[in-house]
Amino acid sequence: MSLSPGQAHDAPEGRKLLQDLGPQLQTPFLVMDRAYQDNQTRQLASALGYTPVVPPLRTRVDPWEYDRQIYKRRNEVERLFRRLKGYRRIFTRYEKLDALFLGFVLFALIFEALR
Repeated sequence: MSLSPGQAHDAPEGRKLLQDLGPQLQTPFLVMDRAYQDNQTRQLASALGYTPVVPPLRTRVDPWEYDRQIYKRRNEVERLFRRLKGYRRIFTRYEKLDALFLGFVLFALIFEALR
C-alpha cells in the first residue's frame, strides 16, 4: 500500500507497487480497472507472472480478450473501498501525517477482515 498525491494518475503508482511485489511463481489473475489498461502496465504485469484481467477501451484499435467472469469479481474490491469510506476518520482525512493515516486505514482493514 502506498499514498500518492491526489492529482497523480493511478497507473504509475500501480506499476511501482507491482515492481515492489516482484515476480510470481504461479500465474495469479490481476484484476485491474480500466485506468490500468495501457500497454505498459499490462506488459509489466505479464512479465512479472500475472495474468492481467482488464477490459480494453471501446476506442482501442487492437482490443484484446479478457476473462469476463473473473473481471466481474472486481466489484468486491470496490465494495471494500466503499466500506472503508464509511469510517469517518479515513473519509475526511483528519490525519495530516501519512503514517497516522495509513495506520487508520490498516486498522479499518483489520476490522473489516474480522467482521
